[in-house]
Amino acid sequence: MNNSKMKHLFILSTLAAFVLTGCSDDNSEPTPVDNKPVEQSVAGEVSGTWTKGGIYTVTGHIQIPEGKSLTIEEGVTVLFNDSVVKPEVVVKGNLYSLGTAAAPVKFTVPDAWKTPGNQFGNLWGGLIAGPNSAEFVLSNTILEYGGAVTTEESPSVKAGLYKAEAGEHVPVVYYPNVNGKLIVLNSTIRNFNEDGFYIEGGKVIVANNVFYTTGVSGGDAINIKSGVQADVAFNLVYSPNTNALKLSNSGDRTPQAYIVGYNNTIINAGWRRPTTKGGSIWLEKGVRADLYNNLLANDRFGIKKEDVDKSVDDRSVIATTLYYGATEDAVKQFQPSVEILKGTGDLISTKVGDNDPKFVNYPLTTDNKNATFNTSWDFHVQAGSPALDKGKTDFTRLYADGLVVNGVTYKSPAPANYIGAFGTK
Repeated sequence: MNNSKMKHLFILSTLAAFVLTGCSDDNSEPTPVDNKPVEQSVAGEVSGTWTKGGIYTVTGHIQIPEGKSLTIEEGVTVLFNDSVVKPEVVVKGNLYSLGTAAAPVKFTVPDAWKTPGNQFGNLWGGLIAGPNSAEFVLSNTILEYGGAVTTEESPSVKAGLYKAEAGEHVPVVYYPNVNGKLIVLNSTIRNFNEDGFYIEGGKVIVANNVFYTTGVSGGDAINIKSGVQADVAFNLVYSPNTNALKLSNSGDRTPQAYIVGYNNTIINAGWRRPTTKGGSIWLEKGVRADLYNNLLANDRFGIKKEDVDKSVDDRSVIATTLYYGATEDAVKQFQPSVEILKGTGDLISTKVGDNDPKFVNYPLTTDNKNATFNTSWDFHVQAGSPALDKGKTDFTRLYADGLVVNGVTYKSPAPANYIGAFGTK
């Protein structure tokens, strides 16, 4: 081959290589990324997104600033690892905790801390919202081992939130914004020192949750005050120290407290409280409450009001409550009286053991002061249960059409034609 031909071929090959290189650059594959979940420590102000499956170790108090949002994706672990500070989470902006059934978000402490001596938590604070927190969502979220006592240095005390004083055990969730929205769905609240939810404002849906091992010497699972309009449905509440639902219009906020509570199952409520007060559903200070299809088994009292004359708004409705008592005391204390309210279509017996709900797996003779929950228990009911086909469905719930939060519509669940949170399997 002569030199001119060789030179020509060399030029062509060089051009081809150049073209190929250029094409390769234009269509190159993305640089491989490390898909290992995030592991990082957090303290102070937080916002943005905590990414799927990550572990975020909280080493000091944290705060979502007003006007900002924190989104927590599925499978995230929020690990409170400071036994001295016992951090609080102050939510002045918006919080979206968005787990899934398969990969819930978990607010927790190191496994080594989960000892019998720490059964009621007290190892971190709680989620304390500010007055302008517009949107607050907990979906498929586990919250456990919190409820620490406040000090003069607690962010909630300094910000004037919750009870705004030292010496108070903070609840799992405190929410005060009468113009805000609070959604809690498909979540588990366990091993907390006192109240579960303390709600002083907002449009609220609390549905399909499980509460257990809460309250050492006081505390209700769901404590609602004036300024709240809520649907509370299909929750299982096991052995709260006092009430599963404490419903009150205290505080003189507008709107008047109005709660539609339906298809809840409440077991062993109230017996662990040192003094006698309530022990299932407690009504006070002119609250408006519509209560349907609630199953009350072995609770200390029936649906009880604080004051004979002024506790309950006259528009309130109570219907189709099923009562079961395994002891003489339990049966005696759910009988209708000036304090214990009887509803339309209630299933009330006068004998120990009548109206057995026929749970799939729960010993009805379990000590009524027991606070230890067995996760193998199953509160669905079996065929032949008196709870079946007795539920009322033709009532109005507040958020059948839903609340729009962060672009998502959350609807309160439709009522069931059975009593309690669970039908047959």
